[in-house]
Amino acid sequence: MTFRLAIPALLVLAIAAIPFAAPQLQLLMNLALAKGIAVVGVTVLLRAGQVSFGHALYFAIAAYAAAFLSASMPGADLILVLVVAVAGAVLSGVIVGLFVVRYRGIFFGMLNLAFSMIFWSILEKFYHYTGGADGIRLPRPTVFGMALERGPFELIMFYLSVALVVLLGWFTMRWFASPAGQIFQTIKTNETRLQYLGVSPQRALLSGYILSAALCGTGGVIMGIVQGVVTPEFAWWIRSGEMVFIAVLGGAGSVAGAFVGAVIYETIRVYASAFAGDVWQMVLGGFLLVIILFAPKGVIGIYDAALARLTGKGRSE
Repeated sequence: MTFRLAIPALLVLAIAAIPFAAPQLQLLMNLALAKGIAVVGVTVLLRAGQVSFGHALYFAIAAYAAAFLSASMPGADLILVLVVAVAGAVLSGVIVGLFVVRYRGIFFGMLNLAFSMIFWSILEKFYHYTGGADGIRLPRPTVFGMALERGPFELIMFYLSVALVVLLGWFTMRWFASPAGQIFQTIKTNETRLQYLGVSPQRALLSGYILSAALCGTGGVIMGIVQGVVTPEFAWWIRSGEMVFIAVLGGAGSVAGAFVGAVIYETIRVYASAFAGDVWQMVLGGFLLVIILFAPKGVIGIYDAALARLTGKGRSE
């Protein structure tokens, strides 16, 4: 158990040291961590055997909520912006979730995609309010009433992201282990049994759906604040597909895999696009193909196998 916890702890410490050891990687890692939090939201649904091709909806809603709040309340505090943005994603998750949790499989995935594309169309067409394809600025919020310069603010955002990764990752794993989480995961294996026991599968799925919306919203608002601008691309279907891609790459259903996959994906994407600008998508696709063929449980499955050889035990989360 100590050995199992030591490696993740060392990885977190290594990431925390990046602003001082490799400052040129700070922005890249911050974006990867934000994306990883959103991917955990997709991972939650994968635990119930459901794939969403439209969860960028909540990624975008939270980012735009933060931008609109900052525009209407100049100097709004960072905590207030985060809370309001995530609350907007949660509220949207409740409204959409009440409808989509009635469906399963491809219908579930495509309905989420439909809602996401409707929101993308609104962002594109109502350019007087949303800025259209150019998006809108998201000014730097204050931190406890203090307006910080770019350097200190980015450092605070980086460590806030690291803290959220640890806290939300831990919370999600604890939720999976809770009675509500166990019922939620039963949807994948035996939904009929839940009905025989008098448990509503729709209500169980809704609880996880709301959690996934909150996680995607958290990732979206962090991404927007770090970039300083939000665009309709946040809600585009490719963003949703990217989240599913990362979840599979890291290890479908694994919370840790979501973060590992996000870091690997973002690193490969940035450097592949820099040194192989015309074929970087092919590089990413080839990497995923290798993972699927030789490590179907993702990168985290490789770690599990190595850990099992050393200790005789694997990781469940």
